Amino acid sequence: MSEVHACDAVVVGAGPAGSTAAALLARAGHDVALLEREAFPRYHVGESLMPCCYFTLERLGLIDRIKQAGYPEKHSVQFVTTDGRVSAPFYFFQHVDHDSARTWQVPRDQFDRMLMETAAESGARVFQQTSAKELLMDGERYTGVRASGSNGNTIEFHAPLTIDASGRDGFAINRLDWRRRDPKLSKISLWTYFRGAVRDPGLDAGATTVAYLPDRGWFWYIPMPHDVVSVGIVAERDYLYRDGTKDPGKIFCREIGMNPWIKDHLASSQQFGRYYVTGDYSYRAAHCAADGLVLAGDALTFLDPVFSSGVFLALKSGELAADVADAALRAGDVSAERFENYGREVFRGVEAMRKLVYAFYDTSFSFGKLIRAHPDVRGDLTDCLIGRLFNDFGKLFEAVGQFAELPQPLDYGRPRLTQTT
Repeated sequence: MSEVHACDAVVVGAGPAGSTAAALLARAGHDVALLEREAFPRYHVGESLMPCCYFTLERLGLIDRIKQAGYPEKHSVQFVTTDGRVSAPFYFFQHVDHDSARTWQVPRDQFDRMLMETAAESGARVFQQTSAKELLMDGERYTGVRASGSNGNTIEFHAPLTIDASGRDGFAINRLDWRRRDPKLSKISLWTYFRGAVRDPGLDAGATTVAYLPDRGWFWYIPMPHDVVSVGIVAERDYLYRDGTKDPGKIFCREIGMNPWIKDHLASSQQFGRYYVTGDYSYRAAHCAADGLVLAGDALTFLDPVFSSGVFLALKSGELAADVADAALRAGDVSAERFENYGREVFRGVEAMRKLVYAFYDTSFSFGKLIRAHPDVRGDLTDCLIGRLFNDFGKLFEAVGQFAELPQPLDYGRPRLTQTT
């Protein structure tokens, strides 16, 4: 006999998107069940926050808690050429006169637990170690999920609305065959952690550094608390495995020597813990919603992480989905059409960042060349880098298009208005 819970909304996944959506819906007076397959705290990569994360975190009431946590402050992003030359950092405070000009490098186990606790404190019912297994349906309408509890028991959550925020595992998109990969951004990533690595002085001590490798691969270098640095490589599979080895430690040691800045910064450090590998970085769902179902965060879309957009897009899509879901539940209408503008807004921001990512990987493009030729677009470029992705960037990408081949928008992400895909 299955355990059954009835609620207004069931949210799958307690990461940034799911916890944000659950917290805001619960505060709006809805009965929310938040399912998380793991027990928090749990490890997750993606530690660097964009400045515009500030506004969703402020709405959740978390800014003071994050400030008090003592995480490294991130005031800028800087880029390092293959020969070790460092760009002039993009300092956020030179562009934004607001507290959001300072952001943070966060251990995701702590940060995500803070978000999940906020959802619980807001009134959501949190079910940890509860893994969603199956979408429940009544005709063409989704009516909740069937899940497996911590002791293997079956639990059904019946709700007018299901929010899939299950992350890159893609609870809904995999079961519905909705995953659509980006045609050109098929990279893989390899990362690990170091103690005792060099930190730049002053305001640059917490900067996110993107250090180029040959063939448009790159390192991330993210200072973390307790003298730890997160270091990763993103590149084409053929580049990383070019000498026949797939041993991540050997690959990492080899690539450290390919960029003088990385080599110098890691020279006196000690690697610790495991090496992580993942692939298929960029994708989106064929549909953002169906009747009784909406997707948010990495369960909806994920973009190459070169500009640290992942947590921002998760927080923002969780917030936007919650606002639309609140209105839909109050109206008693959770049809797919309700989420048309939601999908349009999310992917308008994603497309702006996607164009910048394509430019980054184009061998004809560099930020230096762009700004020297078009100094008037530096403000728009910085807007992209801080997360103001919903502005009009026509002028910026007209200029970028002189140096790089930009992608056409992908024809995915609208609600599914019928059962056909």
